[in-house]
Order: sequence, then C-alpha cells, then structure tokens
Amino acid sequence: MRVTIFGASGLLGKALMREKWGSDDVIGISSRDADIRDAVRVQQIVRNTKPEWIVLAAAYTDVDGCESNRDLAFAVNRDGAVNVAKAAKEAGAHLLFFSSDYVFDGKNATPYETQDALNPQSVYGQTKTEAEIRLLELIPECCIARTSWLFGTGGKCFPDTILKLAATRPSLDVVNDQRGCPTYSVDLARAIVQLCRKNASGIVHITNSGDCTWFEFAREIIKSAGLPTTVKPVSSVQMARPAPRPGYSVLSPASLHKFGIQMPPWQDAFQRYFHERLPAT
Repeated sequence: MRVTIFGASGLLGKALMREKWGSDDVIGISSRDADIRDAVRVQQIVRNTKPEWIVLAAAYTDVDGCESNRDLAFAVNRDGAVNVAKAAKEAGAHLLFFSSDYVFDGKNATPYETQDALNPQSVYGQTKTEAEIRLLELIPECCIARTSWLFGTGGKCFPDTILKLAATRPSLDVVNDQRGCPTYSVDLARAIVQLCRKNASGIVHITNSGDCTWFEFAREIIKSAGLPTTVKPVSSVQMARPAPRPGYSVLSPASLHKFGIQMPPWQDAFQRYFHERLPAT
C-alpha cells in the first residue's frame, strides 16, 4: 500500500511517520514541502507519489488563533482540505481526513455518536465542520476521523505545558467544567494504520477510552511526575479564552469498534507518553 501523509511535521504527523506501516510505502509531506492552500502544488505531489491512501493531518490547530485569523483558518482547514480531496479524487486514492470534537456544541450529557447534529461554537469548529461537509460531497466514501484532546511528543500539547509550568510554580489553576477524551498520538496513529488497511470509510470517532476534565487530567500528570505542585479546579469563566470550548465533548467509540479496533485507557496512554518524554526532560 502506498500512503502519502500531508502534515508529516506536526505532532500527529510525526507519530504517523514513526508508526510501523510494515511493507507499506509511506511518504511524508511537511508544511515546507507543500502548503495545502496551493491546489497546484498539492495536485503535483499526489500525481508524483501515486498514493492509494492520502492521510490529511495538515491543519491550522491554534483554536484561539483561529478566532482572530478567521480567513487563514478557513483557507487552511476547509479550502486546503478540499484541494487535497480533489487531488485524491483525480488520482483515485482513498482519503482520511482528521476532524475534531469541536464540531459539536458540547451540550450533550452522553457521548457523541457520529450521526449527532453538528453545531460548532468556535471558528476552528466551523472550519472543520465545513470541511467535513465539502469532503463528503466530493468523496462520499472518504474516511473522516474525529478525535480530541491530542497529546504526544514532538509538539505542543497539554501535558507538556502542565509539566513545564509545574516545574516553576507551586500551584496551577485548571478548568474543571470541560469534559473530554485525551488521545495519545501514538495510539491514534496505530488506529489510523488499521483503518487504512481495512479500507475504512465514513465518520469514525477515535480517542483513548475513558474521559476526564482538564483538572483531572492535570492532577494525573502532576501525580505521575511526582511534583509538589497543587492543582486547583476553576471554571471556564474564570479561565476565559478567545474561543469557546465544548463543555462536554466525549466521543463514543462505537464507530471505531465496528472496525474491530479498541483504544487503551487515557491513563495508560499518558504513562507511556510520560516515559517517552523522559529523555527530553
């Protein structure tokens, strides 16, 4: 199987490139190699690499930055995705696109299923929602992988930020009224390999199992690191950010289980991340 990965230099892209694809021929395209806003360049790369699968991990993921850079956010996350989809369609390649829990409004009390109504509350969520709609119009059989709370080595993420702050502060205030599913980039990458090999299509929710609040996640991080830092729960109002966050964005694993794929608990995933990160500390 020939696989072309757009966004190979990002946190998720790096995990996808490190993952064992066996005898598959995997080519990573970084942001330096191609800006997905450039339709001609995207088409050229797809024609040259001749992929059977295209994995689109390139995105503008600064959620707060999207609020103040709306045009850029839509140009990358929606229009860039459409450029890749058109090139995939021309080449007859399967397409896997990464979306987000931000496509939902966070008002549910039970895990979101793939068919639940979309109602994004932020610009970032709007870009991902519109990209999903456009891609399904272009390639109805494409695979849309929604994930959430991504963390891993090789890029900025919540555990890395908490550990760095805790090294210099006696206490940290962390939001305790937003609940979701932390997802380890390594586990996500392994699931993606399996989905590609199964010729998956449709919308799939992929997160580590279990859920928590950011406060509960931070408390686990501090405990594992053996740091004396105190973690204090606060509300979203107290920690106001430019982009609204879903209050509840737990994603149901039912769609992933249909492909016979199980994800480890987020606590187990964090322990592996923490040990992977140790040499860099």
